[in-house]
Amino acid sequence: MNSFESSLFSNQTITLMKLLYKPVLFLSAMLIIAIQLRAQDPHFSQYYASPWNLNPALTGVFNGRWRASLNYRDQWNSILNPVPFRTYAMAYEYRANVINDDYAAFGVGAMHDEAGTAKYAQNKVHLGGAFLKKLSGGPRQASHYLSAGAQLGLGQNSIDWSALWFSRQFDAGTQMPDYTAANGENNANASSKPYFDFNAGLLWYTVFDNGGYFYAGGAMHHLNSPVISLIQNNSETLYSRWTGHAGGQFPLNDYLSLMPGALVMRQGPSLQVTPGLNIRYSNNDYNELAVRAGMFARIANKLNKSMYCDALTVVGMLELNRWTLGLSYDITLSNLAIANNHRGAFELSLMYYQPAEKRARVVCPRF
Repeated sequence: MNSFESSLFSNQTITLMKLLYKPVLFLSAMLIIAIQLRAQDPHFSQYYASPWNLNPALTGVFNGRWRASLNYRDQWNSILNPVPFRTYAMAYEYRANVINDDYAAFGVGAMHDEAGTAKYAQNKVHLGGAFLKKLSGGPRQASHYLSAGAQLGLGQNSIDWSALWFSRQFDAGTQMPDYTAANGENNANASSKPYFDFNAGLLWYTVFDNGGYFYAGGAMHHLNSPVISLIQNNSETLYSRWTGHAGGQFPLNDYLSLMPGALVMRQGPSLQVTPGLNIRYSNNDYNELAVRAGMFARIANKLNKSMYCDALTVVGMLELNRWTLGLSYDITLSNLAIANNHRGAFELSLMYYQPAEKRARVVCPRF
């Protein structure tokens, strides 16, 4: 090989390495996830603004006839643009009075999550219901409720194989990948079979006479451990996820309230704890206008190792009568901050409540 051929070979090798960088990096990351973590659920930092995905028992826990919610999360755009991790969710719930102060609620929700260059996607649609039973309470007394809920749905996971290319498709003449060439991969274009998914949860809450409230609940997701493998003849299953959460609103005066909250999630080897506090100001009027501001910490483990603070979430929310708009941003504190300069995830949430036909005493928390 002469010097010209050697130089040409070196240039082609460098070009090939550059072109292979992203797909190889992605596939390596996916392999590590598949081996060590199997699959994890997407989640929202504004978990309280996505009640459908937090706990099936939260279905119908609102004041009004129906509630609609939208959630959007954009993560690590600073280092993965134009294909960051993105999560979309929407839900609709309707509740009806059954007898006295007991309620039945029904709903439907959907979620789409995609990650990385190959757009590894998780798609889920659930139907759900809950029954809200009044335990005690009356005029000028705290009301106590217990809610039990469940969800049954379908899911499917997939990869956009057209967004990837492999070494067999590299054309040395053009120094570019040839997407029309066969990639030679046995499992290309594979996706998981549609699977059934079952979730269930419980919630207890109390509403005080001064408008304050406190709640605590727990849920189990993927109780049936559905098979989610992208490879044929494989029995890879989705870890069940258990969730515990609590929070409330404690008025300081007619205008200011403290809204602490905490979330604990465990899925396979992954453990996450999210404590935080919002401060709420309200004009305390019939057409209520309120603002919230606060901060939450996301504390997680490193594959069964010690816990550490992964990120801080700064939150701002606006309540205008029937509408609630939330904006938040995750500030990365982990070692990833070296690469993304502390730029984590952006979230947007929007909820709308349709009031009941007759105005009644507040009997539910407002998330």
